[in-house]
Amino acid sequence: MTQHTAKQEVEETDCASDEAMREFLGYSLKRAYMVSHKNASEAIEPFGLKVRSFSALTLIVSNPGIPPSRLAEILQIERSNLVLIMDELETRELISRTRDPQDRRRFALNATLRGKRLQEKAAAASAARQEKIISRLTTAEYETLQALLRRFEEGSDS
Repeated sequence: MTQHTAKQEVEETDCASDEAMREFLGYSLKRAYMVSHKNASEAIEPFGLKVRSFSALTLIVSNPGIPPSRLAEILQIERSNLVLIMDELETRELISRTRDPQDRRRFALNATLRGKRLQEKAAAASAARQEKIISRLTTAEYETLQALLRRFEEGSDS
């Protein structure tokens, strides 16, 4: 019986592969998500934002007056978790929560001018960073990827 040296064990580990998992779509999607999320996080970090707060701010900017319940639904997060995000954005004076004029029991979320400006800068930084990732794809491949991801997501409703 031979004993492995530490060097042999490292070499054997270096040869290890994840090919056995690559046949699973969820695994490949997770790997792609990890790359995308890391790049997005790094792009918006200088603006004091995390992906979840940037996502919420972007949706509030593009949907003035959106109710928190609808925002939570779109982001697919619990409403209690959204409260933490809204508190953070409101404390930084990036959004405002006001009573909905049509239903005083509900709130409407709106971006402040400061919030709109910050979102615009963070979105530009994120888009520039994303461009580096997708530059390996042709325009047609990128459009196909986006279409396939949407079809995949829509298929989860059945």
